[in-house]
Amino acid sequence: MFNSIDVGKAAMKLAITTREEEKDMLIHLDGMGIKGAAVDIGGNISQSIPKILERSLVASKRGGLIADEYAQEGAVIGACRDALAQVMMKASNLNVGGKIGIARSEHDICICIFLSIGLLHLDEVVVGMGHRGLEK
Repeated sequence: MFNSIDVGKAAMKLAITTREEEKDMLIHLDGMGIKGAAVDIGGNISQSIPKILERSLVASKRGGLIADEYAQEGAVIGACRDALAQVMMKASNLNVGGKIGIARSEHDICICIFLSIGLLHLDEVVVGMGHRGLEK
C-alpha cells in the first residue's frame, strides 16, 4: 500500500516524462500497483483552464483511475484546480506548454501539472500539485 507522498511522486514522474518515456513509466507504475495517466496541454493558461480540467478528467477515466461517478469526477477536478492555482501565480495570461501527470493508488489521487512558460526568449518552469482522497 502506498501513501499520498508516493502517489504524488508518481504523478510528478509522469508529468515530467516525454511521450516515449511515459509508456515505460505507466508499465512500471502499474507493476507497483499505482495506476497512472498523462496528457499534454498548452496555450494561453488563462483561456485554457476549462480545457485543462476536461483533459485531466478524460485522461483519468480513459486510464481507469476513476469511475464515471460524481464524487470521483469531483475529486479529479478539485485536485486539478489546486494544481492550477499553484501554477497560475507564475503563468497568468502567458503561453504555456507542458503535461499533466495523474496517479492513483487506492484512496489517493494526485495530479501534477508541469509547464514551461514562454516569456520572450526566457523560458520559465513551474510545477503544481493537487491531491484528493477517494473511497475505493
